[in-house]
Amino acid sequence: MRRIRVIPILLLANGGLVKTVRFKKPNYIGDPINAVKIFNEKEVDELVILDIEKTRQNATPDFEHIRDIVSEAFMPIGYGGGIRSMDDIKRVIDCGIEKVVVNTIAWEKPHVIEEGAKIFGAQSMVVSVDYSRNMFGQTSAFIKSGGLKVKLTLEEYTKRLEAYGAGEIVLTSIDREGTYTGYDLEMITRISHSVSIPVVANGGARDISDFLLAVQSGASAVAAGSRFVYSGKEHGILINYPSQAELYREVFSKF
Repeated sequence: MRRIRVIPILLLANGGLVKTVRFKKPNYIGDPINAVKIFNEKEVDELVILDIEKTRQNATPDFEHIRDIVSEAFMPIGYGGGIRSMDDIKRVIDCGIEKVVVNTIAWEKPHVIEEGAKIFGAQSMVVSVDYSRNMFGQTSAFIKSGGLKVKLTLEEYTKRLEAYGAGEIVLTSIDREGTYTGYDLEMITRISHSVSIPVVANGGARDISDFLLAVQSGASAVAAGSRFVYSGKEHGILINYPSQAELYREVFSKF
């Protein structure tokens, strides 16, 4: 039996917890520290926190806020948002973050990934690869919170990231993010077969069965946002996470 990491991704904007749909229309959820405390009780494997405003505002991470969040967490936390230099990476790790999640600088300054991997280990350097399909079905990666297209194929880009020392890729479908339409299984298979580092599937999860399908398609771990902050068809706000018994029965026991 293989244990799969099941990772809530929490989005921050102006210090608060929000949730988007296709990277747009952020909806306020609540206080991130309260959410972290609830996830503590639910024995979450790890968390990823992404500040979606820092890159758009060309601002650096709020290190004090990061430190406050980490101080309440009983699980490893990855952080991304506004990281533009090696100094930012060092300061984020000094706050207690175990994994640094980069996006824009992974394209603009890939040597920063290489340097970070040498100093802190490849396992600490994670790249968030956000992608979308156009009307012809062609797929492109995007940086700057989905605002700028990368001029490489998705496979070429992920291979380049691996070559620069990235230890993990969070593969997010912009088209499916927040939609409950299921993961993009075809792309998960393509990317997981093109690189040898772990690929975390993200974007579109509805229920536990989606986790299983993603792993069967090649993902090393699964992540979700809406699935862990909403409940029911009316999208009532409820911080939630499957019990370990549910995960073992529905996912882990299948491997």
